[in-house]
Amino acid sequence: MKARVTVMLKAGVLDVQGEAVRHALGTLGFAGVTGVRQGKVIELEMADGDRALAEANVKGMCEKLLANTVIESYRVEII
Repeated sequence: MKARVTVMLKAGVLDVQGEAVRHALGTLGFAGVTGVRQGKVIELEMADGDRALAEANVKGMCEKLLANTVIESYRVEII
């Protein structure tokens, strides 16, 4: 079983990398881009056969290591 975690900065937290990408896109001629938020995707191979247990374990991983929950939010998908 696989799990996919998407981690993004929370709304209101300045995304410096996103702003750099937005600016670079503008200089490359893509003038219609008004905002960029950059995040990360983490895919995990899980040995658990129980979807609910796997999801609970991944959420625990996010809370302890994969996301800085002070400034980031995360979404877990079991795939």
